[in-house]
Amino acid sequence: MCITLVNFIQGIRPYLEVIAIVATLVMAFIALLTYDRSVKLDKTKWMKELYEKFYEQPQLKCVREQLDSGDGQKISELVKEESAPFTDYLNFFEFLAYLEKSKQVSRADTLGLFRYYLQNLQANREVMVYVQNPSNGFEGLREMLKRNLDE
Repeated sequence: MCITLVNFIQGIRPYLEVIAIVATLVMAFIALLTYDRSVKLDKTKWMKELYEKFYEQPQLKCVREQLDSGDGQKISELVKEESAPFTDYLNFFEFLAYLEKSKQVSRADTLGLFRYYLQNLQANREVMVYVQNPSNGFEGLREMLKRNLDE
C-alpha cells in the first residue's frame, strides 16, 4: 500500500507544482491590486491635505482674494511687499510642482483642484515677472506655468 501511495503522489506531483505556480501567480496579482489601491488611497490623502491647506489657511485665502480681485494696485502692492503670505502662496505651488515632477501627484489632479489659481497667476503680469525672476527661486512653479494649463 505504501508503494501505491508513493506512486500516486509521484504521479500527481507535476499537477501539484502547476497548482502551486498558479496559486503563487494569483497571490502576486492580489498583492499588486492591493498595492495599487494603497497608492491611490495615499494620493487621495495627499490631494485632500493639499486642498485643505490651500483653501482653509487664512493667509493663503487672503492672497487668493487679492489676486482674484483683479485690482491692479492691490496686486502690485502684494508683489512689491513680498509679504510672507504672498511667498507662502507661491511656495504652495512650488511644492505642488515638486510633487508633480516627482510623480507623487498627477498633473490631472493638480489641474483638477488648482487650475483656476494657476491660470490666475499666469494672468497677473506682475506676479509672472516676479515668478520669472530666477533670484526669487520659483523654478518649479515657473516650469509648471510654462506648460499648457488647458490640458
